[in-house]
Amino acid sequence: MYLKKGGLKNIDILVNKVLNKTQVIIGMLFFLMVIVGTVEAQDNFNKVNESPDWQLQFSDPCTEDWRNNWFLDGQKATIEHSEKGMNFSAGPVNRDNAHHAVLWTKESFAGDVKIEYNYTRTDTQAINVNILYIQATGIGKDSFDIDISKWNDFRQVPTMSKYYNYMKAIHISYAAFPTVNEDPDNDYIRVRRYPATASLKFKDTEIPPAFFNTGLFLPNVTYKITWIKTSSELFLSVEGAGEIKQYSWILTAFDPITEGRIGLRHMYTRSARYKDFKVWIK
Repeated sequence: MYLKKGGLKNIDILVNKVLNKTQVIIGMLFFLMVIVGTVEAQDNFNKVNESPDWQLQFSDPCTEDWRNNWFLDGQKATIEHSEKGMNFSAGPVNRDNAHHAVLWTKESFAGDVKIEYNYTRTDTQAINVNILYIQATGIGKDSFDIDISKWNDFRQVPTMSKYYNYMKAIHISYAAFPTVNEDPDNDYIRVRRYPATASLKFKDTEIPPAFFNTGLFLPNVTYKITWIKTSSELFLSVEGAGEIKQYSWILTAFDPITEGRIGLRHMYTRSARYKDFKVWIK
């Protein structure tokens, strides 16, 4: 094949142009896929959220004595009320299990549930985790009765393993950071299904996907949080700071969680304010 002088250079230029156009097209297609996926997620959430079948079972403005509706695991926590809501603080000592804390609803909830509340981080930590427990019960063996209130004493020191080894529950870490971390943007959202067992280690209880660097749950910013748990799927919608973000998880890889209490866990050093906490069932 005969090439004119400079032909190879011209071919390189042509190839680079084609590659650049291809990269632009791929980028546009990826962007469109993200947009379509976001719209689909919003549609799926809205369809479930707006169902007329939801019936309000629990409502707490969080401005009066927390003991009316909740009970507490952990003796180092402090809970204060104001017109802004209920400020729940775990103990101040990092890496001391006695400084974890969990607030549990006195009521139990069966079937599909929708949980909604206003959440404001009142700490500035870049370590440790906030957790929502959905429909927690005991494993029903030995002294770990299905009714977790029957073994409250065992959890006076609320070590994490007492929950993931002896309870059935959906666990969601959010406004969460690694236990060793200095980056305030290095947050994550992660879902698990309790219990861990001899054949299912704690690390294997995760329900993917996890989400990282969400940009959510900034200190002193109030977010409206809505969780919806059905027999097959978990939805999350977070609205605040001028944006709405939505997430979902498929739950069918594990046996379904069908009833139990709702819990708010703060690992040591973490705190947040809650207001207008409501739970609907179908």
